[in-house]
Amino acid sequence: QVQLVESGGGSVQSGGSLKLSCSLSGSTSSNYCMGWFRQAPGKEREGVARIDRDGNTNYADSFKGRFTISRDNGKNTLYLQMNSLKPEDPAMYYCAARSYSSTFGCPSGPQPTPSQYPYWGQGTQVTVSS
Repeated sequence: QVQLVESGGGSVQSGGSLKLSCSLSGSTSSNYCMGWFRQAPGKEREGVARIDRDGNTNYADSFKGRFTISRDNGKNTLYLQMNSLKPEDPAMYYCAARSYSSTFGCPSGPQPTPSQYPYWGQGTQVTVSS
C-alpha cells in the first residue's frame, strides 16, 4: 500500500518562499508518476505541477516561473519549491501519485489533473500573510 506524507508547510510573508516535501513509502517512488495539487477553502482542488519518472515536468500556467517540482528517487521524496508566494497562494497542498504504466506512461495533458492520480497524502497547509 502506497502512502504519501507531506511536510514543509507553514506561514510565510508575501514574496517569501517555502519548500514542501512528500515522502512515499510502501513502494519505490521511481515506479510512480507524481504531482502537487492544492485546494483552498470553498474551491475545487487544482493542479500545480507534475513530474514523470525521468524528471520531465509540467506546470499549470499560474505557477510557471514561481514553483519548481523535483524528485529524489533515492530518497523516495517529491519536492515543491515555492517562490514569490502571493496572498492568493494559501491552501492545503497535496502530493499525489500514480503507478507508471508501460502502455500509457505518465499522465499527460495541458496541466495536472487530480482525477489522474489515485494515491494522495493528507496535505500540508500553506499560509501567506501580506
